[in-house]
Order: sequence, then structure tokens, then C-alpha cells
Amino acid sequence: MLTQLRQHLAQHQAQSSYFKLPQAGVCLLITQSDQPEIIFTQRAAHLSSHSGQVAFPGGKRDPQDADILATALRETHEEIGLAPEKIQVLGRLSDVISLHGLKVTPFVGLIAADLDLHPCEAEIASVFQVPLAYFAQDPRQRTDLIYVGEQAYYVPSYLYQGYEIWGLSAMMLVELLALAYQRDFNVLTPPKATCPLWVRPKRAFTHQKA
Repeated sequence: MLTQLRQHLAQHQAQSSYFKLPQAGVCLLITQSDQPEIIFTQRAAHLSSHSGQVAFPGGKRDPQDADILATALRETHEEIGLAPEKIQVLGRLSDVISLHGLKVTPFVGLIAADLDLHPCEAEIASVFQVPLAYFAQDPRQRTDLIYVGEQAYYVPSYLYQGYEIWGLSAMMLVELLALAYQRDFNVLTPPKATCPLWVRPKRAFTHQKA
């Protein structure tokens, strides 16, 4: 599966957002093993924003970052103690716009399965791994209908060992799964699975074309 994912990412035309918004970069890290797993973090409960939420390692771009990939690698190092040279970057996924007006660029990378990760206690409550195969049959517990401007997104919410994976992280995960398994995973059409649908309030953000 990892060989296929590498090939599909090399051919993938990730969508770039041309809105002029603050930027962030994150890393979707997959272990190189017979049963590949993906790395998630849970943000510390005391943080002023997104406290306790599950996310991919990463964060906002700093002025000194050479590009948004440098941001993703730097923030990953700061959050979970994983040096950039330990990550084999395979490619990027499409930009995602958060409800708070942040443009997030995800990068997919491979890491060794036996790496010892060290979460930054000031920001990260825990680091955990989920087998990619767990998501293959779309085991969502609900679907969140989220609007960014006038665009509707049907975003899955997954529950794994007490961790809820939803929102922006789930949107990125869906694109990764579509590439990994070459199936029609997407967030633009209602899911086939029968599960609760939660409609989130519409939110607008101020933006300009870059």
C-alpha cells in the first residue's frame, strides 16, 4: 500500500488556495511497516484555542520559514520531537481553509516505525497512532456538514480508542485515504453510510485573492 501511495502522490494534483490568508503547515506521518499507522496528536487542555482536540503535528508559519514545508517540518519537530531528517516527504495534499480563516497545507511523510516521539508538554497532551486500515471502510460515527463561505463539506467524525478525529484533520485524512486506497473518498458529497448528520453554523472569514 505504501508503494501505491508513493506513486499516487507523485501524480497527484493538489489544489492550492489563492486566498491571501495566514498560513500553516502540518505533517501527515505514516509509519513504514506491514501495518502502516498514521500519527496524531491531542492538543493540551490548557491551550486557549482548540484545546483537547486531535490534530496532525504542525502549526503557523513564521517569517523566517523558507516555505510552508519548512513550517510543517519545524513545527513537527517542536511538537513531537521528530527531526526533519527523520521524515521522508512524499508530497503534499490540497490546501484546506479553517473556519478561522487559516490556510493549512498538509504534507505526507514516511517515518520509521520504531521512532521514539517526545511530545512538547506545553502544547501536546498525547501522541497516538491509528492503523490506516482502520479508516478503509469509513467507520464514521457521524458527518459534520460544514460551510466555508458558500461551499458545503461533508466531513466525517471518527472515534478511535476514545480519541475523536474530526474537522480539518478529518478533511485532510479523507484526501489521503482516497489516494492510498484509490476509492471515492471525498467531502463534497453526502456519505453513503447511515449516520447522524450535524449541521454546523455558517461562518465567514475576511480574505483577499493573493
